[in-house]
Amino acid sequence: MHQILVKRIYDAPSPEDGVRILVDRLWPRGISKERAAVNEWMKEIAPSTELCKWFGHQPERFDEFSARYERELEGDPLRNELADRICSMTAEQNVTLVYSAKDSVHNQAIVLQRWLARRSEREER
Repeated sequence: MHQILVKRIYDAPSPEDGVRILVDRLWPRGISKERAAVNEWMKEIAPSTELCKWFGHQPERFDEFSARYERELEGDPLRNELADRICSMTAEQNVTLVYSAKDSVHNQAIVLQRWLARRSEREER
């Protein structure tokens, strides 16, 4: 099994990225599709617009944002189907969750990466 990595879309793509999946609801400003080099745009797996507005990229809200986003992930059949696709891709190669936020620690891709890892562990048992 390969890894699920996280990378900012403004960072240069690399061969180690494997499949690059954009996990933002909106296309990142100032970046062309060629430069982004994403294989897929899974905007449906991103947090809801309402949750993103509430979070506002405020680090002190990150723990609550994470919990709310995980509830959104758990409760949505479409997001679970997309998560299954991401996990199945890791059987063949690395998957990189690409995001546009400036904060590399407090963003939805980090939450999604951790949630997918825990989900895979549960399924392996």
